[in-house]
Amino acid sequence: MAKKSKLAARAAELEAAVAGLFTGAPAAPVKKKKKRKAKKAKVVKAAKKTAKKAKKAAKKVVKKAKKKTKKR
Repeated sequence: MAKKSKLAARAAELEAAVAGLFTGAPAAPVKKKKKRKAKKAKVVKAAKKTAKKAKKAAKKVVKKAKKKTKKR
């Protein structure tokens, strides 16, 4: 089933409510979408990974600089 646009979903909701007024049927409860929480562990892991990469890159630069000064 294709995902309905918000406008289409709301229109269908209102139609059902109006039909309910005439038939005496109770309106169906509106389902609210749950927001997905960001997983803290994943974020922390990614941050640590990038920090580690930056540290390694910095070390590499220092090593190369030391090598260059030795060669002179």
